[in-house]
Amino acid sequence: MELSGARVLVVGATGVLGGLTARALVEQGARVVVTGRDAERLTDVATVTGHDPITLDVVDVEACAAAVDAAAATLGGLDGIVVATGVPAFGPAMETDPAVAEELFAVNTLGPMALVRAASRHLDGGFVAVLSAILADLPTNQMAEYSASKSALSAWLGVVRRENRRRFHVIDVRPPHLDTGLSDRGLAGTPPRLPEPLAGSVVVDRLLDAIRGDASEVVWDATAKELVVR
Repeated sequence: MELSGARVLVVGATGVLGGLTARALVEQGARVVVTGRDAERLTDVATVTGHDPITLDVVDVEACAAAVDAAAATLGGLDGIVVATGVPAFGPAMETDPAVAEELFAVNTLGPMALVRAASRHLDGGFVAVLSAILADLPTNQMAEYSASKSALSAWLGVVRRENRRRFHVIDVRPPHLDTGLSDRGLAGTPPRLPEPLAGSVVVDRLLDAIRGDASEVVWDATAKELVVR
């Protein structure tokens, strides 16, 4: 897909990956509307896009739909949506507070699902790109609920891709541990020992490659030790 002139909603733009993605899309000539929870940080990102930002907490599924519709109205339609939201939690599976598990699934699974559903009403030949995680492929000890929430999202995206293959492209982005500081902002617990982080900018570069090439996935190749598009 051609990025120049594309009308794109970036959800989670107050996070490191979302912010980098929004800026990269604008640099490529896309017209971008951003959403996020932190109104002050969101305003900073929106100065790059030239469009009013939308404050959004993705746990509110009704607000998710309204935000997508508002972005489409601002841009005169939608060609794509990037969902870059997520929160981790750490600790043994049998000791996880149910409230923490519920919030993980609300942020990591149900919110992105609501956003994609809403965006699908506006898309015709465009794309949805959603950040899940390598944990969807490699569930990790001390991160059971986080792994499960990302696995559920990835499985759902696979079905959406097959059901809508003639309408729009679905890109499941499953990066490894990143240098975005996400592991320091967990809902509970202490992170286990994690591998050397990959730069978030690499993920954004591969994501843009995937959008341009109408690809299906951005995944970590453990043998080559690199992020690949396929």
